[in-house]
Amino acid sequence: MSWQARIDAALSERRENHAFRSREPNEQGSGRWLVRGEQRWRNFSSNDYLGLSQHPDVVGAWRQGAERYGVGSGGSGHVTGYHHEHAALETALAQWLGFDRALLFISGFAANQAVISALMQKEDCLLADRLSHASLLEAASLSPARLRRFAHNDTAALQTLLAKPCAGETLVVTEGVFSMDGDSAPLAQIARASRAANAWLMVDDAHGIGVVGEEGRGSCFASGIKPDILVVTFGKAFGVSGAAVLCDGDVADYLTQFARHLIYSTSMPPAQAAALRASLNVIQQGDGLRKRLAQNIARFRAGAAGLPLALVDSATAIQPLIVGDNLRTQALAQRLRERGCWVTAIRPPTVPAGTARLRITLTAAHENEDIDALLEALYDACRE
Repeated sequence: MSWQARIDAALSERRENHAFRSREPNEQGSGRWLVRGEQRWRNFSSNDYLGLSQHPDVVGAWRQGAERYGVGSGGSGHVTGYHHEHAALETALAQWLGFDRALLFISGFAANQAVISALMQKEDCLLADRLSHASLLEAASLSPARLRRFAHNDTAALQTLLAKPCAGETLVVTEGVFSMDGDSAPLAQIARASRAANAWLMVDDAHGIGVVGEEGRGSCFASGIKPDILVVTFGKAFGVSGAAVLCDGDVADYLTQFARHLIYSTSMPPAQAAALRASLNVIQQGDGLRKRLAQNIARFRAGAAGLPLALVDSATAIQPLIVGDNLRTQALAQRLRERGCWVTAIRPPTVPAGTARLRITLTAAHENEDIDALLEALYDACRE
């Protein structure tokens, strides 16, 4: 099959399955509203859970940083791109989360790939939750280690895999809050099982950090555990972008030597690091924002209880409504947009076949009227 034939066949299959992805530029895509040209919708697809992308302290810190340092870092952190703003953010994150060190990465995807590719060797075993993020599973499949996947949030299934022999070291990988279902991992049980088997535990808490636990310290803190490796990202509750890996000093030194994503990528601009430090300060004092988010979640779940769709059991900002059929999911999303509410239709292969869904995300920026407008639009769309 030629390149062109292969591409044509793949695209045709996506279109036939109503799974074709497309992008359109926004003028504003975070916060309470999504804006395109003269149109705007109440935004229920943003991961800006605390509304910090619009927070004046965060915006101001980035502006001041850009005026002082410029808009780029100038290179890899191993060359000229490591700035005192990066060091200050790493120190603040490590102290806040109780780790020896933090290392900054340009994205959560890069952080997950860097850790797994640097640590895992041919004789090792990587045990991952079946619904782990694509960045984790892709890194695992590309590494020389043996990948085994355990049933979602099933500690007994994990223990069965841990009992199987492994010639090298074993790394257990899971998320704190899962991005497509919004449910939380049983981290305390997973940590006990991993420790009993002398395996390391790596937790990606992209959707828990800033929102869950005291001061927003995340899922691990709320569960009373300290994983061997913690990955936190800044594109959700922090309202910016980038990521950090939290670990002990020796692991940090090892990653500094061998993590290619860290060594060969241009580091984030110093102005961004300054904005992230401002965001961290807001998060640490953000009990009011977290309370408001919790109220919005409760209001939505109470109102959605009578919908003829399966509402996933989630206490987090991610509130998926399972539709099942791809075409029907797209049709419902379009109906909601016609009613002024932007909700993204999530379809396979992002989620398992037959579980296409409306992935609704709530934020502290939403008002009661936004939640009520969404609920009214959902009931009307389902009746239609």
